Amino acid sequence: MRTCIMSLVAIIPLVECYKIEGLIGWLIKSYLELEMALKSALKQFWSEQAITVQLLQYNTLFVSLLFVLPLVLQYLLKSEKLNLPPSPPKLPIIGNLLQLGTLPHRSLRALSDKYGPLMLLRLGYSSTLVISSAEVAKEMVNTRDIVFSNRPKTTAANILLYGCRDIAFASYGEYWRHARKICVLELLSVKRVQSFQYVREEEVENLINKIRVSCFDGGIVDLTVMLQTVANNVVSRCVLGRKAEEENDPGKFGELSRRAMVLMTAFCFGDFFPCLRWLDVVTGHIGRIDTTFKAFDALLDQVIEEHKISKSEKKDFVHILLQLQKDGMLEIDFTQNDMKAILLDMFVGGTDTTSTTLEWAMAELVNHPNIMKNAQEEVRSNVVKNKFKIDMNDIDKMPYLKSVIKETLRLHPPAPLLAPRETSTTIKLGGYDIPAKTKVLINAWAIQRDPKFWERPEEFIPERYVNNQVDYKGLDFHLIPFGAGRRGCPGISFGVAAAEYTLANILYWFDWKLPGGAIDHEKLDMTEVYGLTVPMKFPLSLVPTLYSPSNL
Repeated sequence: MRTCIMSLVAIIPLVECYKIEGLIGWLIKSYLELEMALKSALKQFWSEQAITVQLLQYNTLFVSLLFVLPLVLQYLLKSEKLNLPPSPPKLPIIGNLLQLGTLPHRSLRALSDKYGPLMLLRLGYSSTLVISSAEVAKEMVNTRDIVFSNRPKTTAANILLYGCRDIAFASYGEYWRHARKICVLELLSVKRVQSFQYVREEEVENLINKIRVSCFDGGIVDLTVMLQTVANNVVSRCVLGRKAEEENDPGKFGELSRRAMVLMTAFCFGDFFPCLRWLDVVTGHIGRIDTTFKAFDALLDQVIEEHKISKSEKKDFVHILLQLQKDGMLEIDFTQNDMKAILLDMFVGGTDTTSTTLEWAMAELVNHPNIMKNAQEEVRSNVVKNKFKIDMNDIDKMPYLKSVIKETLRLHPPAPLLAPRETSTTIKLGGYDIPAKTKVLINAWAIQRDPKFWERPEEFIPERYVNNQVDYKGLDFHLIPFGAGRRGCPGISFGVAAAEYTLANILYWFDWKLPGGAIDHEKLDMTEVYGLTVPMKFPLSLVPTLYSPSNL
């Protein structure tokens, strides 16, 4: 290993001194010199032991060179003279990888403050464009969207999502257009979202009952876990017709979903250095992905077979897709693997985003008791006394609650770096040349805290939307937590409906404070942790007090 590292250190200066042809010539020359040295060694040393030691030294050096050579060649493969966006200084081979840090959205904003809202990074072998400007994001989506509509395929997504036959990672083309059409018109339409209100009501009622029991015990509740459970169960019942977090069936859909999300964001050598894919096998990373995939695949097959013989009148996504397939209503050859990829996409993509938004909303409200009081007064005044139930018609009368959700999505977008895109051809953007096959990251977190547009951008101020009709549905590029354009999230209505209904209920039924009653001067630790979403690093532990509507 030490010899390999020394060989790498010796080669790095050559990266700056040699063209590819020169480097290859140097390697051939080195090989010939090695051959001559071996012949000389045979003549010089009559001792078998001496010959063995000498051969081992030469062979170790040559194997080390073969290991490093592909990385050097990838680093040198840049020939076109283009007007590229500015770039931070980078290291040979690994480029800017180390500059991402543990919270990439924050690190990238710091870099963009120095190098501009459009900058080009080298992450391993691939060029990655980072956009931190609403204006550039708007130009990309409104005038160049087709060129930027591909997705780079990751190792984990390719395995877990049946060769990327889902919506999120499928290549832009005929299959993706038809699959997205199915989702938008059949699975996630406003009418369909409304039809699942009974699921939201039942799961939120279970949540309220659990918190109520904690009130009687006078204890602290782990709201993080509770919000994850309700979000997972709502999504799972709508998508698959069964709960994700069954108390008598642990380690099934809920646990598999969490495992899949960890694997989707885990570092993979092959994604950054294709010549080192074998390391993902050696480290067991591919094995872990395969194990999770097989478990998910078996469960999804079981669910689909159960639905084929089910007579239930309550229709979930599986029922709907099977019926469309049976009636010949699909415009594409839609296999069972395609169906499973889309179901998995909906399930994994729709759980943590909702619970993370709710967690941050409650954390901000506890840190801002006056804002919480305003939200509670609105919720409680719009629910008929002694009705003991909130419905979606009530939610429509709660603009301040909706502003709380909107401000939470601004400060804490579930995915601060929107799902990456990839250019299909070389194109101009912001006055710069963007090469084909360039990965593109939009830093929504940075855009949504831009002081050029937002007044006091680091503060939680729901009132900012009273006279500002900026919305999060992809038309206002200063607020794009769900993306925009062709690749924007199709499940906005589904996720927001669950978040608004859950938040309204926990604000209606309970008053909240920090453990120890230190609500007036102490603040929650708002440290983040990076993953497929960006939740709070530490669990949200709060003390609830039951509120009685009869007090009105």
